[in-house]
Amino acid sequence: MKIYFPQWQGSGTGEHIESGAYTILQYVNDPDFINISLSDITAGSTGIQKHYINNYDAIVEQLGRLKQEIYLNQPDWIKTIGGDCGLEIVPVSYLNYKYPNLGVIWFDAHADINRPCDSPSCNFHGMPLRTLLGEGEPSMNNLLFSAIDASQIHYVGLRDIDNTELNRIQKDGIYAPKKTNIQELIALLSSKNITQLYLHFDFDCLEPQDYDKTYYQVPKGISIAEAEACITALTDTFEIVGSSVLESITTKSNELKPIEGIIQLLIKD
Repeated sequence: MKIYFPQWQGSGTGEHIESGAYTILQYVNDPDFINISLSDITAGSTGIQKHYINNYDAIVEQLGRLKQEIYLNQPDWIKTIGGDCGLEIVPVSYLNYKYPNLGVIWFDAHADINRPCDSPSCNFHGMPLRTLLGEGEPSMNNLLFSAIDASQIHYVGLRDIDNTELNRIQKDGIYAPKKTNIQELIALLSSKNITQLYLHFDFDCLEPQDYDKTYYQVPKGISIAEAEACITALTDTFEIVGSSVLESITTKSNELKPIEGIIQLLIKD
């Protein structure tokens, strides 16, 4: 199942996230992508915060629509063009329900594992992994098909971490190396009997000198070549049942040229 879901409300004001997702959709030029419409509920600078989550009502409404679409289709795999990282709670929880040996690879500069009450920004795109663990806002648990375990999470490119996130990562020894060793990661996944993978890809995992058209720019990221090599090695070793490309903000298709290999690996057939 191919999904276009340009959710931006999870980032707060979401400047250029929706238009950036649309630029990738046009670039891919694949009519099989299903468009999940966004909420009409007021969000952004005039949005309302509930449960320490900005734009809560809009996010819940449109994620409910995404869940219903996936439930009706019962896909074996999901590829998503988005959008902010908060949307991941639905496809990841669905694939986790479907595949008991699922591993989650989180290509991201940020840990995205805050509880709402601990989040400095109160933006939901910093909370999806904590929500997927069943430790987020309880009223959002009905958006999940299932909850994941901390041992399923593996970070690549992580380098901007809140103290509360670091404590959560250390509590269960979540895989979060300063520099990823691909063979070490593959060996770890295999030792856990993981057979399927979900590849979450927020473009801010990349070194900004390689690609800077991202919602956040965090120095000392992984190179485009390193990202492509890691995705290729994981694809060669495991069954990829889900993937996403998120939080690119360029509206110029020619500026996607540096990352076309990543888009090809994650989204195109």
